[in-house]
Amino acid sequence: MTDMTEPPTVAFPQNRTCPYHPPTAYGPLRDTRPLARITLYDGRPVWLVTGHALARTLLADPRLSSDRTRPGFPAPTERFAGVRDRRSALLGVDDPEHRIQRRMMIPSFTLRRAAELRPQIQRVVDERLDAMVDRGAPAELVNAFALPVPSMVICALLGVPYADHDFFEGESRRLLRGATSAEVMDARDRLEAYFAELIDRKQKDPEPGAGVLDELVHQQLRDGSLDREEVIALATILLVAGHETTANMISLGTFTLLQHPEQLAELRADPGLLPAAVEELMRMLSIADGMLRVAAEDIETGGETIRAGDGVVFSTSVINRDESVYPDPDTIDWHRPTRHHVAFGFGIHQCLGQNLARAEMEIALRTLFERLPTLRLAVPAEEIPFKPGDTIQGMLELPVTW
Repeated sequence: MTDMTEPPTVAFPQNRTCPYHPPTAYGPLRDTRPLARITLYDGRPVWLVTGHALARTLLADPRLSSDRTRPGFPAPTERFAGVRDRRSALLGVDDPEHRIQRRMMIPSFTLRRAAELRPQIQRVVDERLDAMVDRGAPAELVNAFALPVPSMVICALLGVPYADHDFFEGESRRLLRGATSAEVMDARDRLEAYFAELIDRKQKDPEPGAGVLDELVHQQLRDGSLDREEVIALATILLVAGHETTANMISLGTFTLLQHPEQLAELRADPGLLPAAVEELMRMLSIADGMLRVAAEDIETGGETIRAGDGVVFSTSVINRDESVYPDPDTIDWHRPTRHHVAFGFGIHQCLGQNLARAEMEIALRTLFERLPTLRLAVPAEEIPFKPGDTIQGMLELPVTW
């Protein structure tokens, strides 16, 4: 354990050297569980939570705020700092505002709703694989399969025209990986302008569609439960998070399975392991590494004091490899209990779309390897580019053949 007067030793975030393992430079953080010091891009020292038990405790602690406009809220990158003061929804607000927004969304993302969507997800997966197979090998799996599957599903769920996918997928990439804060701000402006226009069209439509956005417009916006800016903010976060995260899990999950042929063979021999495999891949890959909070009050924990105004970061890639919870955590084991991982977060901000994401990943991975039993990488693994550590982790490209 350490305190905020000692010099931090590890910069955060850093790039992974292997796409499915935490950065090697995070080694000291695993040795200082459950709390460490790190330095952000601008030299600011903040707390890093690295222990599993402490993470679940603090993520449920209302004294840690998700309000990005609150003084002291940590910015892991320069581009995030540039947009931190912009109004957000769900992930970037506290109760009671968060609770109001989440209650409106919950019916569309329940386990039952995800189960109802499985036939539709299966059709999308089959169509994308049919198209990829018809074009013939080799293929680039990210753009041919991993990205369009969740993009098409979330568009149908929200009531967003998939015909516009080139636009919003491109702007989502700029929002999450733009080189400068100005580029990120421009991407967000363009996405918000897109949804403003779409909302206007839906308001004028006398026959509402069946999408989540249609319900927000014709019920919550009309009766004043939400204002127009709140609907735009909700639509933006749901669309971006709804396709980017799952797309990265499908591509990185496929790469990881191809790099572990024994575990893949076990999965093929017993498809009933697939739900457990999805959980283990979520734990292992931890693609959203670095949940952000700021202390609203002093918090005493383990002999340390997190002071009001201190930034707090949760490293899911380190937390999900806590040896006290997951023995031999750097190996893949379909048989370990993993449902307590924090890849989807924990507490009131736990990922709203986790049931949908699980369904998409199960169907996509099962069907991919059933349809293409000889699937393999088309180039050496070390030549395949993956994403830098300051964004959602995943593959930039995934050339495959069969």
